[in-house]
Amino acid sequence: MLLLRNATIYTLNPDEPQVGALVIEPHSGRILAAGDADTLALDFPRARVQDLGGQVVLPGLTDSHLHLQYYALGLQKLDLFGLSRAGCIEKVVERAHITPPGVWILGHGWNQNHWPEGFPSAADLDAVAPDHPVYLTATSLHAGWCNTAALRAAGVTAATPDPINGTFGRDPSGAPDGMLYEAAMSIISDAIPRTTDEENAAAIRSAQETLFVMGLTGVHDFDRIPAFRALQTLHGRGELKVRVTKNLPVEHLETIIAAGLQSGFGDDRLRIGNIKVFADGALGPRTAAMLEPYEGEPENTGMLFVDREQLFEYGRQAAEGGLGLTVHAIGDRANHETLAGYALLRQFETERGLPRRRHRLEHAQIVHPDDFVRFNELDIMASVQPIHATSDMEMADTYWGERAVHSYAWRTLLASGARLAFGSDAPVDTPNPFRGMHAAVTRQHANGTPGAEGWFPAQRLTLAEVINGYTQGAAYAAGMEDRLGRLSSGYLADLLVMDVNPFNSPSEMLRDLRPAAVMVGGEWVFEV
Repeated sequence: MLLLRNATIYTLNPDEPQVGALVIEPHSGRILAAGDADTLALDFPRARVQDLGGQVVLPGLTDSHLHLQYYALGLQKLDLFGLSRAGCIEKVVERAHITPPGVWILGHGWNQNHWPEGFPSAADLDAVAPDHPVYLTATSLHAGWCNTAALRAAGVTAATPDPINGTFGRDPSGAPDGMLYEAAMSIISDAIPRTTDEENAAAIRSAQETLFVMGLTGVHDFDRIPAFRALQTLHGRGELKVRVTKNLPVEHLETIIAAGLQSGFGDDRLRIGNIKVFADGALGPRTAAMLEPYEGEPENTGMLFVDREQLFEYGRQAAEGGLGLTVHAIGDRANHETLAGYALLRQFETERGLPRRRHRLEHAQIVHPDDFVRFNELDIMASVQPIHATSDMEMADTYWGERAVHSYAWRTLLASGARLAFGSDAPVDTPNPFRGMHAAVTRQHANGTPGAEGWFPAQRLTLAEVINGYTQGAAYAAGMEDRLGRLSSGYLADLLVMDVNPFNSPSEMLRDLRPAAVMVGGEWVFEV
């Protein structure tokens, strides 16, 4: 047994919100007791004592929406976040110099909304890397940029039709210009040599160390089946330390049901979550499905991939198979259709006497005012990413105009009675939860813009509310609220040790906080 003492411990237990000590049983990975240090020392005289020197302890944090394999492999790609178009091209030049001809150059993180010249083209990359297929994904993961060699490798020509739910950018002659939107991206990515299961496992094993340094002890993963295989490999070897709730793609729904996999199957380290469906695109490439056109684009209302009837059909199959549903919905039309589909699904569950699953709506970036109350009415989790507000605020103002007041509206969601779970959608944004806390509390960029009150300040949250979204909200979304998300007797011993108390820190300093130590299941997985 281990007795942690001489610390300010925030338990998130309303009956005992703050204690001075914890007793942990490493073999079970659970907390045996929380309370006064001297009392616990008498009650557990054989416990090994670890003095924390007055540091602060928080429950472990969970990222409720992350693409773990994509993020892990992305750590090996060109990092294009925050770069100009010229800066992205320079990164490609540098990589081309050390990469054999014919080998793919991959990168992620560009954002044309920050470039005065707008979207790029294949010609930009052809000029510097004609002998390498180049494929660079936008920060949104809903647009791609490639060169002619990549188009050639994928067999894309002027005669190639646009795929369903996707488009190729084209020049005036109709030839592909190197821009890829939504489903068109997969045609290029499918041409890239696949990483092996062992390579995926190795990348995830390494990436979890990066997550621990940030303070994450758990993630809800939204990558596909190869990631699930890699996670099982690591778990079987005892090398999976981060807790993972694994959501599975709707494309494999029939196979998943036939195999008997259900939400909650697994253990406290790796378990099945829900079935993932995409309802629309994203704000960056203006493919999020909107009720009214984008500002300045009267013909563009985005892309709606599924309507309420199709969502209900997926949900019906999932519910009968013992699975919950989780739907990516960003635009107000996509959110409206998703909630309407969930209304049909809740009615079906009631009529058939089926359990009310922990259905989720991912992102909820802009919601029509009439739809906020439906999250609570239908008991649908709102899984949101606070850091997207600071990444997207200029785009939201530009493309949604006055409607942006209803975007990233976490205070409105909370006030309506919705449950919130917080994440990052990494690698769309950094999974660092303290960056997310800063965004939710201040709604400001790191430099303090757009002003002291932040962007639409009425939507700001308190730090306690935000931490709840990364702990208890995430635990509820995973169906683990009885053992995760607080530091109490019987709960899993997942925790952070902090040199700085975030509750006593200026809000502008939140984004730079780091844990001094991290424990998962009674095991120290990171220590400075």
